[in-house]
Amino acid sequence: MAVSATNTSLDVTRGAMLPGAALVDNFIMLTQSQNISGAMANSFKYAIILTAVSLCVCSLAGYGFEIFHDKGKDIVMGIILLAMMVPFAATMIPLFQMFSKAGLLNTTAGFILPTISTPFLIMLFRQSARSFPHDIIEAARIDGLNEFQIFFKMFFPTMRSTYAAAMTITFMNAWNNYLWPKVIMTDQESITMPMLVANLTEGYVTDYGVLMLGVLLCTIPTIIIFFILQKSFAEGITGAVK
Repeated sequence: MAVSATNTSLDVTRGAMLPGAALVDNFIMLTQSQNISGAMANSFKYAIILTAVSLCVCSLAGYGFEIFHDKGKDIVMGIILLAMMVPFAATMIPLFQMFSKAGLLNTTAGFILPTISTPFLIMLFRQSARSFPHDIIEAARIDGLNEFQIFFKMFFPTMRSTYAAAMTITFMNAWNNYLWPKVIMTDQESITMPMLVANLTEGYVTDYGVLMLGVLLCTIPTIIIFFILQKSFAEGITGAVK
């Protein structure tokens, strides 16, 4: 992908394996044909907001399911997990109709609301909460802390690796999300990077050098996030399984 981004479209189709000299030309052509800065800014904005809100909502839900455990919550959790079996395509049309009537097209709220809470993240935080000592919670309650103080002052700092794993997963999913933004973002000023890359393949002729450069720019942020948090990601996943 990186090598192809430096070659012309003809060299890419010929299977060039060495870097070429067309990187600057491909970048100029990409910026002239697409709003790369706007798409990059939109992707960062949507992904960061969705990640922050999703971590807050799902961690509170997972914590509540485990710390305030009863049979009723087990039934609710089972229903939530069953929702993972429903493909997004089956709910996309009703969601679009609801969001259209609510005036949420081309908005940040329209982007994040359908995925603000996912069964996987709730399950991840619930599994992590199982390893959190309940004796500490009881001692904190005796000392006068309320439930939110216990969560933010004690649970949150202890589960940093789980939050890192959840943040990596959520950010990458939000950044790479294509289908829902394509449906909800009807304005060209609201497009994201995956939508911009898809636009490069439209038309009668595809410039593969420009396309590979667009894919490379779309991939770099997720690569950076993963390599920065890979250690915490592995620890968070392992801790949740235990």
